[in-house]
Amino acid sequence: MFNQSTQSIIIFTVSVVMLMMLFCTFIVTIIYRYQQKQNTYFKELEELKVTHENALLKAQLEMQEYTFQNISREIHDNIGQKLSLVKLYLNTISYSKTSTPAIQVNDSVGIISEVINDLSDIARSMSSEIILNNGLVKGMEFEVAQLQKSGIYEIDLTVTGNTIFFDFKKELIVFRIIQESLHNIMKHAEASKINICLHYNTNSLNLIIKDNGKGFVKEAKKEGTGLINIRRRTSLLEGEFSIASSNEGTQLSITIPINQQENA
Repeated sequence: MFNQSTQSIIIFTVSVVMLMMLFCTFIVTIIYRYQQKQNTYFKELEELKVTHENALLKAQLEMQEYTFQNISREIHDNIGQKLSLVKLYLNTISYSKTSTPAIQVNDSVGIISEVINDLSDIARSMSSEIILNNGLVKGMEFEVAQLQKSGIYEIDLTVTGNTIFFDFKKELIVFRIIQESLHNIMKHAEASKINICLHYNTNSLNLIIKDNGKGFVKEAKKEGTGLINIRRRTSLLEGEFSIASSNEGTQLSITIPINQQENA
């Protein structure tokens, strides 16, 4: 039999071993749970990244579709009419009684020059490079100029504050929000005047788009795809969205936060 001293040593040793085993088990459990949480975090982060990239891709595709629609309308309504006029001048050059051949040729050359300029504008509008190379404000100036050519709308673009250049992807989403808003106005509002205001603050970009159209009753009308897309993209930028409408028009207000790096 073990004496009392030996028994005490054995009990102490067993206790220490058990405590060490419990401690090791505890450490392993903590590490395992930490790794699980870390894996979950990275998985969620990757899912958010994929969601953001998909939203950006969708915005780019929708912007291209919107651009192609404008190009189609521009070719049909503007360039097509001008080229038809050139064709008429050249077909009647030999027997026109109202002008000389030289005048008709000069007029045709002038119209063709206008067509070339119009095609140059179209070429620039086909790509998001106008945002990449010149920024959101220049992109909006170009967009407004294109819409003013229709002669249907009186459009006013106001930019206040110190312009801040965002990340290209962020500016592209803001640009798409504005395009979607303008498309909604042209499609539903029956407006003749559109006001667009970009106000750069230290911590945010405030965007206001107003029209003098017929408006709508918000409670009686379910939000359409356009407004849903605008709200979703604003949320993607962690911004705030509101809309007010009456029979005198509609005002859309969006606030997009600016981080310190963008403001540097």
